[in-house]
Amino acid sequence: MIWTSLLPLLVVLSSLVPGLLIFTLREDQVRLRTTLNLVGAVVKILLVGLMLWGVANGLEFRFAVPFIPNGDLVLKGDALSLQFVTLSAVLWLTTTIYAIGYLEGAPLRSRFFGYFSLCVSATVGLALAGNLVTFVLFYELLTLATFPLVVHRGTAAALRAGRIYLAYTLGGGTLALLGAVLLHTQVGSPAFIPGGYLQATLGDDRVTLTLAFVLLIAGFGVKAALFPLHGWLPTAMVAPAPVSALLHAVAVVKAGAFGLVRVIYDVFGVNLMTELDLATPLLWLAAFTILYGSVRALFQTDLKRRLAFSTVSQVSYITLGIALLGPIAAVGGLVHLVHQGMMKVTLFYCAGNFAETLHIHKIRDLDGVGRRMPLTMAAFTVGALGMIGVPPVAGFISKWYLGLGALEVGADWVLLVLAGSGLLNALYFLPLLYRGWFGPAPTHWPHDEKLGTGRPGLGETHWMLLWPALTTAFLALLIGILAGTGLSPLNWAQLTVNMEFDL
Repeated sequence: MIWTSLLPLLVVLSSLVPGLLIFTLREDQVRLRTTLNLVGAVVKILLVGLMLWGVANGLEFRFAVPFIPNGDLVLKGDALSLQFVTLSAVLWLTTTIYAIGYLEGAPLRSRFFGYFSLCVSATVGLALAGNLVTFVLFYELLTLATFPLVVHRGTAAALRAGRIYLAYTLGGGTLALLGAVLLHTQVGSPAFIPGGYLQATLGDDRVTLTLAFVLLIAGFGVKAALFPLHGWLPTAMVAPAPVSALLHAVAVVKAGAFGLVRVIYDVFGVNLMTELDLATPLLWLAAFTILYGSVRALFQTDLKRRLAFSTVSQVSYITLGIALLGPIAAVGGLVHLVHQGMMKVTLFYCAGNFAETLHIHKIRDLDGVGRRMPLTMAAFTVGALGMIGVPPVAGFISKWYLGLGALEVGADWVLLVLAGSGLLNALYFLPLLYRGWFGPAPTHWPHDEKLGTGRPGLGETHWMLLWPALTTAFLALLIGILAGTGLSPLNWAQLTVNMEFDL
């Protein structure tokens, strides 16, 4: 077996093996646990970098083993999968560093980091899935791996959030499984092929196709937080900040959105979607979710819940872009998968820093925090401006391409959705920035046990909490400024779309 066949498996194992080893460690084995976490994360980035180089140079990466009749377990590295895998690998490293600092001295760290690694393994597995059966398998494993993280604190609120999370995600997983089984009984395991696997095999069976599509979209739409399947997401905000970052930027919501991408482009295909008119209802649902999430965010007084409803809105930009069925809009949707991840993880890092350092959870308590934690507030500002769509932060690039893509296919009304959402984003983010930088600071800040000496800023938090936020904020700014270069996520999204649309 040549190295190109093994590499996709090694990418999955690079987090799976450390995670299994971490489960066996005692709580006091801090150095070994930290080493396993960081080595696994760095190795994954190196392996993904090698795969990126290979795909850019025309190599094919495919690992397959028999799984069920007429359905192999397939891991495949292509341009589309690597966009998601690269995001997961980079943010796993930053979130691991953040979580080590955040959970310093906390109980049950081996359990937390074990499931944390399993969560990343499932995410990478579904990103590399080469067919629908493999995707659904890892999709279900992701639910099981993230549930212990949601309920990690063991409080009544955490357990309630966990039950709601399971009800939604297991229900969604069941629907996705039914859709996959329906297609499997008709045509075998639908492989992910640019242009769509089903166009030449089942184009005349409209009822079966439509039913399977509805089941798959509903199943993946739960994790993608499409209205009305989004209710688990704000509730899950009782989880620790690293878990919130993982749910919103790296794993769960992106897994759902990525599932929608695969179904629309690589299972059904643009031509079949157009023939059956399947995209129009999804497009309207995505547009409604964008505005609904923004309106709900506007009325939240808890910082993490405001960010959660922002995610409901922002992730639907991805769905909007792919449902427009045009190449330019598809570029905007796919690149937003990366851009939103960088910006949103920054915001959750900063929210966690405010909570850990100054015990700030409510928006009203942000007054003057920028003078106390200027670097954290600066990172938060970059993320917030990016979400609004202010250039040159990465979010502007996504919305620009979505707007151009809407015009390309004659859906001019989408521009009103984008403009309305941008205005709402400004209404619920700019007051936070004003409070942080210009609000009256309290005469006394709560004591922070994590503070030490030699820290940057005027009382910033622990460096392991600060530097991940600064790093992802810098990346969100950098990939916006360098969007036109060959190594940018935008360029990679264009490469992917060229393959999907055979341009």
